[in-house]
Amino acid sequence: MTSVSIQIEVPSAFPADKVFKVLSDFDNIAPKVNPAVFKSIKTVEGNGGVGTIKIFTFGDAVPFTSGKYKVDAIDAGNFSYNYSFFEGDSLMGILDSINHHIKVIPTDGGSIFKQTVTYNCKGSDKPSEDILKAEKEIYEKTYKAIEAYGAAHPETY
Repeated sequence: MTSVSIQIEVPSAFPADKVFKVLSDFDNIAPKVNPAVFKSIKTVEGNGGVGTIKIFTFGDAVPFTSGKYKVDAIDAGNFSYNYSFFEGDSLMGILDSINHHIKVIPTDGGSIFKQTVTYNCKGSDKPSEDILKAEKEIYEKTYKAIEAYGAAHPETY
């Protein structure tokens, strides 16, 4: 099986615990701050913990309509969250799965948001460089919008 990965890294002036708390509300915030990409995110099985299955319904700005993913790991103490898409047209017909590994790393005076996205291919076909670049830009833009949303709502986060 072939795989290809992209790395997203965005520094933040906010502490890691605050960033992780805001990211933990991704399902509610993402459709508000980036509705062109995220139309809705619904839990279809589970309570939000490991093993929970969710369905993304994508907006008009992406060439996909939906994707189903499973929460693989949550480590709030280390500010990490992993999930994997395993079904839907977001797999582009060429992927077995897409694994996301998110980690917020504390730094002096803030934190760094890191996300590794690994595309696990069925065969030798891989997502194009254009798709990988566009997805990286979407993840960076969405992270910055979610961070801004959290900053605008300090009473909640």
